[in-house]
Amino acid sequence: MDNIRGALLMVLAMGFFASEDVFVKIVTERVPLGVVLIALGLLGGAVFGLIAAARGHSPFTRQFFHPIILLRNAGELMGTTCFVLGLTLVPLGLLSALLQANPLFVNIGAILFLGMSVGWRRWLAISIGLVGVLVILRPGAEAFRPEALLGLGAAIGLAVRDVATRVTPAGIHPLQTSAWGFVMAAVSGAVLLAFEPFALPAPGDAGLIVIATALGMSGYYALTRAMQTGDVPAVTPFRYTRLVYAIVFA
Repeated sequence: MDNIRGALLMVLAMGFFASEDVFVKIVTERVPLGVVLIALGLLGGAVFGLIAAARGHSPFTRQFFHPIILLRNAGELMGTTCFVLGLTLVPLGLLSALLQANPLFVNIGAILFLGMSVGWRRWLAISIGLVGVLVILRPGAEAFRPEALLGLGAAIGLAVRDVATRVTPAGIHPLQTSAWGFVMAAVSGAVLLAFEPFALPAPGDAGLIVIATALGMSGYYALTRAMQTGDVPAVTPFRYTRLVYAIVFA
């Protein structure tokens, strides 16, 4: 039953994330990427932080410096930066296809660091999946796009986050990790803003950013609960539903 619940939460999360991607891609055509990330991160982090505090789980705690949380946030920072940069440089369908390598890296991480035991069939499936990534990237071919590597970087960074989420200490609430995750997006935006001009969004674009934040928050919380509810091998394959959403939206 936990695996079914986790799978449904994952499908729901992917729908929210794919919808968020559309709004972010539209907004970043007119608003600097760093500004969008800072707005998303601060708004989402503040809302999650307030909800967590209201339920007795303050985001201002020493648990933020727990090694697992630091690792999780580092993966979040890497994955978010690569993915949002990719949204501005790579077609949505290609970026989403590369992001689907994430379950492969999650499974590899679970095998190496969570002690998950797998047979030759799963190793074969993982190997075929990695070959599929190379087919999509086409390294060395004339059609190879170096910026597409951002999608692979996003998949690896988010895999680190997901594996760390699975072993998050029991005393840390999902609302706290969600707040911290969004703050990492703001940090990423601040770094990117150092390399691009600053411009405030117009009222219409600000509204789109608010909608994107709401969708991202919904997806993030559903994803966190999915990874904490079901077994990693049972839940992570449902990430592939994001590709279906992306194809439709693209």
